[in-house]
Amino acid sequence: MKKTTILFFLVFTFVLCSYFASAHSQSCIECHKKNTPGIVSDWELSKHSQSEITCSECHIRVHESTGKKETVLPTPETCARCHEEQVKQFKKGKHALAWAAMKAMPTIHWQPMALTEGMKGCGGCHKIGLKTNEEIKSLKENGSGYGVSSCDACHTRHIFSVKEAKQPQACQTCHMGFDHPQWEMYSSSKMGIRYLLKQKGIISESAAAPTCQMCHLPGGDHNNRTAWGFLAVRLPMPEDKQWTDDRTVILQALGVLDPDGKPTTRLDVVKKAKVARLTEEDWKEERNKMLNVCYQCHAKKFAKSQLEKGDNMIKEADHLMAEAIRIVAGLYKDGVLKKSDNYSYSFPDLLTFHDAPSLIEQKLFVMFLKHRMRTFQGAFHSNPDYALWYGWSEMKRDLTEIKTLAEDLRKVK
Repeated sequence: MKKTTILFFLVFTFVLCSYFASAHSQSCIECHKKNTPGIVSDWELSKHSQSEITCSECHIRVHESTGKKETVLPTPETCARCHEEQVKQFKKGKHALAWAAMKAMPTIHWQPMALTEGMKGCGGCHKIGLKTNEEIKSLKENGSGYGVSSCDACHTRHIFSVKEAKQPQACQTCHMGFDHPQWEMYSSSKMGIRYLLKQKGIISESAAAPTCQMCHLPGGDHNNRTAWGFLAVRLPMPEDKQWTDDRTVILQALGVLDPDGKPTTRLDVVKKAKVARLTEEDWKEERNKMLNVCYQCHAKKFAKSQLEKGDNMIKEADHLMAEAIRIVAGLYKDGVLKKSDNYSYSFPDLLTFHDAPSLIEQKLFVMFLKHRMRTFQGAFHSNPDYALWYGWSEMKRDLTEIKTLAEDLRKVK
């Protein structure tokens, strides 16, 4: 009898709570239909709505001590209640580190707050990264509370569609433009064109055509990483002595190595943000993952050779880049060009971006972050024009201009 009473009480409590939750959510829906109807119509189209996941499940927090209810914005932990495995995978990947990587840039605090915390510039894409409780609190206090949940960067509110997040266009907003034009490269490559033709129904739905997600989130795995990382630098050093010397110079200009070639504190930031592979095993693990994706459509020999060509383009680009860096570092050494007080060492800091203080240093920044990136990314994304004309050719021209500017500066001095 006692067990029956307890069971009845639990069922009654559950039904009662469900009723009040449903009533509360219905109240939300009726109000938002008037004020923000787009939110409601999106939710009504979602699987959340079909599964009776209402507003209160994601937006209401009940304080255990007082029982007081509070309206909140979802975080990844909110999504993890139902999507635990996906959130766990996401936290291991580089998307989760996007916010921390943005904050780690040496002159990011010089940008207008609207661009970072206001999400109108770097923050607009880097918001996908995980944030501390203090950062979330600060964003809310400054009226920029959206972008906290991370997951909605790809599964946009309030449809949260898996189908949408699987389309290459879902990546377009962030992976385009100055330093990472992956969308432009992909969509105009043969692989991208085939998929866009599939979307239009011009070629068969069953035709082989990869999306960004098929290569970088294979099988729906949210842990996205690449062998070379964002900046195409890695450890250990290669056996090729010239490439080792060139990569050392680039790492010095990134502030990861000091002028004597020893690791700096910035290397710890790189390790924490996982923006580069720092062991041969880690690099091979990511390379093998990508090869396994390539093998679905291509012969093994062909796939390996294509990725090795991308590696070789990094090597060639590094040689041009290192020569340009040595020229500017030489101007510092000879007192021809004043080294910025913000630079820790006798090398230009490539991570200061548009805040580089002189024309020749600005040219060096563009050469590194725009043209070097396009050289190797164009090769890996099978886009000939980006690898050559928007990448390699531009680097050659950048180097010529840097040499000319250096000569002019020395004449004036």
